Amino acid sequence: MVEPMHIACVADNSERAQHALKELSARYSFVDLGKKRNRPDVIIALGGDGFMLQMLHQYMHRHIPIYGMNCGTVGFLMNSYNPDNLVERIAIARTSILHPLRMYARTVDGKEKHQIAINEVSLFRESRQAAKLRVTIDHVVRLQELICDGLLVSTPAGSTAYNFSIGGPIIPLNGNLLALTPMGPFRPRRWRGAQLHHSASIVIEVLEADKRPVSAVADFTEIRDVVSVSIDEERSISLSLLFDPEHNLEEKIFKEQFIY
Repeated sequence: MVEPMHIACVADNSERAQHALKELSARYSFVDLGKKRNRPDVIIALGGDGFMLQMLHQYMHRHIPIYGMNCGTVGFLMNSYNPDNLVERIAIARTSILHPLRMYARTVDGKEKHQIAINEVSLFRESRQAAKLRVTIDHVVRLQELICDGLLVSTPAGSTAYNFSIGGPIIPLNGNLLALTPMGPFRPRRWRGAQLHHSASIVIEVLEADKRPVSAVADFTEIRDVVSVSIDEERSISLSLLFDPEHNLEEKIFKEQFIY
């Protein structure tokens, strides 16, 4: 006898997502995710990509696959919303495994902070003056001095988002690569970024930090006034996203390379 599937459902605060939650709750029996003794087999997330990122961060430690349904705008990390045959859709869904980045940041006052990023780690200038950065990859200085508006390190899952909008490459989900992409590079003017092996250890030092302050952002968490940032892929963390077979994440990312 097949065990029944235990499903939890969460929704963002938008009217569309709340309406979907009400509709689904009337048709399906969901477990209460707030009770620690309940461990659902899957979490349904109703919202957009931003909400999905929030849920991945929030429930990362519980190791529960998440099946998203788009009640937002783009919905790149989501499936289409359809209240019918939900249990059957989840049962045949394909799993995409994501490994996030871990960022260690040291600030001008000597504090050390770390954050997890599923999409990207970004460094931004805080003032009218351009940032001045030194980039080291696997203990080798590759850029002695990069003058720019900022610099971004992206995972494959995040490569179609902010990374792509600033001219970075789209990376296939199984490409085992990270994208290193500058924002508004002034010097060296012709440098447009690099693709790094996923095991690369990246260190970005902020030069003249007192004169040219820089902030570091891991997905949506900002740390201001950093002097150095270390970034590595965190292979010990595996995030499971579920997708309908015809719209799996690997295919979505691949297709983005042919959209013009």
